[in-house]
Amino acid sequence: MRIVFMGTPAFAVTALARLQSVHEIICVYTQPPRPAGRGQQERTSDVQIFAEKHHIPVRSPKSLKQANVQEAFAALKADVAVVAAYGLILPQAVLDAPRLGCLNIHASLLPRWRGAAPIQRAIMAGDRASGVTIMQMDAGLDTGAMLVKGEVPISDSTTAEELHDALAVLGGALIVEALNGLAQGTLKAVPQPADGIVMAAKIDKAEAHIDFDRPAQDVLRHIHGLSPFPGAWFARGADRIKVLKAEIAVGSGAAGVLIDGLLTVACREGAVRLVTVQRAGKGPMSADVFLRGYALPKGATLA
Repeated sequence: MRIVFMGTPAFAVTALARLQSVHEIICVYTQPPRPAGRGQQERTSDVQIFAEKHHIPVRSPKSLKQANVQEAFAALKADVAVVAAYGLILPQAVLDAPRLGCLNIHASLLPRWRGAAPIQRAIMAGDRASGVTIMQMDAGLDTGAMLVKGEVPISDSTTAEELHDALAVLGGALIVEALNGLAQGTLKAVPQPADGIVMAAKIDKAEAHIDFDRPAQDVLRHIHGLSPFPGAWFARGADRIKVLKAEIAVGSGAAGVLIDGLLTVACREGAVRLVTVQRAGKGPMSADVFLRGYALPKGATLA
């Protein structure tokens, strides 16, 4: 098939690589370079880096609303467009241009977790499974008919990074399966049910502060759902320390107070042990390494 691929972050690269090995990628659309990091240097998207390495033409319009941009897209005469975490709304003219329409690789079991942050929200809500849905795109927000689904379990130790990577691999496999079915005319589109719709709002950095005055299970899910980005954090004086990994621990006490010298923190109900943490300007480190250079004795309060 002649495919236009539309995506931006690392999640999309896995699918692009898989498709590039079995189909003709005639063009890649991706977000233009954006300022990133402390120095706010412009950063090229992961998808563009991959495409340029493999000599695939790249386009990075700031919008798809202009008539000339839509005409240039239609002129590619693609069989299908594959969209994965692209970041721009596709106008109807773009949706209608490919012969077989536009397929989206969405990182949830639709209709649950439509929207911007399905991976993080699934973990934070305590879902026991997530997955990927390949859907036929329409003008709504993740409202299109479902074509293929696959599931990935979520455990108490699953972080957003781990789930992201598992879903990226699954998405790459499922989009190949969907395109095969599309080519053979065997793919059946199933409308999304009206029940079970949940929106996955974009993660706000203000959500990252850890509230230990919650049950330990909720605190654990909060930490893992935001790991590694933006990273759930607690304050100790002027220091802001991120927690990237935690586990449920035995013990109790006043919420936010360390109940031992091993970074075990009491919650409203139960306790969590902070397993991997990160200070500003430092790399992630285990709790024991962190405690060798940072005094947090039993009885200390984490705010």
